[in-house]
Amino acid sequence: MENILLFDDPSIRGSLLPFTFTRPVADIRIGILKISEKWEKYSRKTVSYLTQDYLQKKFPRSEGSLLAVNGAWLPDSNSVEILRNLGENQSLYFGKTLLASYIGETEKNLSIAAEKEIVQIETVPDMLLKTWNIFQFNGAEIRKDFSLITQGRKSEKLKDPYTQVYAPENIFIEEGAVVKAAVLNAENGPIYIGKNTEIQEGALIRGPFALCEGSTVNMGAKLRGDNTVGPHSKVGGEISNSVIFGYSNKGHEGFLGNSVLGEWCNLGADTNTSNLKNNYAPVKVWDYVKGGFTNTGLQFCGLMMGDHSKCGINTMFNTGTVVGIGANIFGDGYPRNFIASFAWGGAAGFSTFQFPKFKETAIAVMNRRKVEWTDIEEEMLLKLFEMSKNYRIWEKNS
Repeated sequence: MENILLFDDPSIRGSLLPFTFTRPVADIRIGILKISEKWEKYSRKTVSYLTQDYLQKKFPRSEGSLLAVNGAWLPDSNSVEILRNLGENQSLYFGKTLLASYIGETEKNLSIAAEKEIVQIETVPDMLLKTWNIFQFNGAEIRKDFSLITQGRKSEKLKDPYTQVYAPENIFIEEGAVVKAAVLNAENGPIYIGKNTEIQEGALIRGPFALCEGSTVNMGAKLRGDNTVGPHSKVGGEISNSVIFGYSNKGHEGFLGNSVLGEWCNLGADTNTSNLKNNYAPVKVWDYVKGGFTNTGLQFCGLMMGDHSKCGINTMFNTGTVVGIGANIFGDGYPRNFIASFAWGGAAGFSTFQFPKFKETAIAVMNRRKVEWTDIEEEMLLKLFEMSKNYRIWEKNS
């Protein structure tokens, strides 16, 4: 089997906005790992990306002939076996969805796949098709990733005598992690505690739960299950069934439920998200493909926030709110359910978070994590600033 090229399926990518504004589909974190990292570990092959032109510099493609695999496919141990049996003159489909096909070095899309012999997969693959699938499937993906990461390895010992543990066989602690006077309950699912993490005094944690490298759970936090805290993040307050990609903070009191935060996000103190409507009706969220709201079919759905977006203290988000990238939200009342990228304001109205000011903030935030703002990053985000103009309707009226 060749090295793997994870491609963005055009029929899926738009449904995963705002998260795919700044990354290929396979760079999404769900469970403990990103989709690309899952493929690397299962296949033991190098992975690269076939994505939008403006993202390709940041997420490069390897050279040579490659096995192109749909980046929305969430692999398991059987996925690699299926691909090993695929011939170079064959394309693997589930229904009308292309899952895999070999691609030549000079090809920029998968159009040739339709000309090959079609092989239909027999079992239904796990696919990430909608933004809300990220939290919806997170518990199952934590379980899969936990087995994948910890198999044949020995956990570090928990040294703190004041930490209470339930089902210790379902808890894995990496090197450098510090846990003090916490309650870890892994009876309903595994708890993964990554390298150089910290769980502070009084934290209450239920599995499935993943705390990725360099992250912190603050004092008194209540983490209610099916949660992922990506690398170099800080969390506090109450969190339920949510995914934080990484480099983001929800460090204070306030509730976050059935939600997804991208990278470089910050929720001000006492920010709260509604994840259930007062009338218990199914939640509708903004759909970038449709250009309007779509029914999720879910009773519980909170906040979808793209990279580099932030909100001030006491912000209240309505059920099923979608925030683009680079937004800054503050003020009294509930802001609207769809907030455009690079918006500045709240319920009282919005203006544009102009790019020079946005860049200044982003550099300051990234410097705190010792991450460099690069020319590639600037080019990508400047392109997105221009691309997102149509959603900033106040600009048309000014």
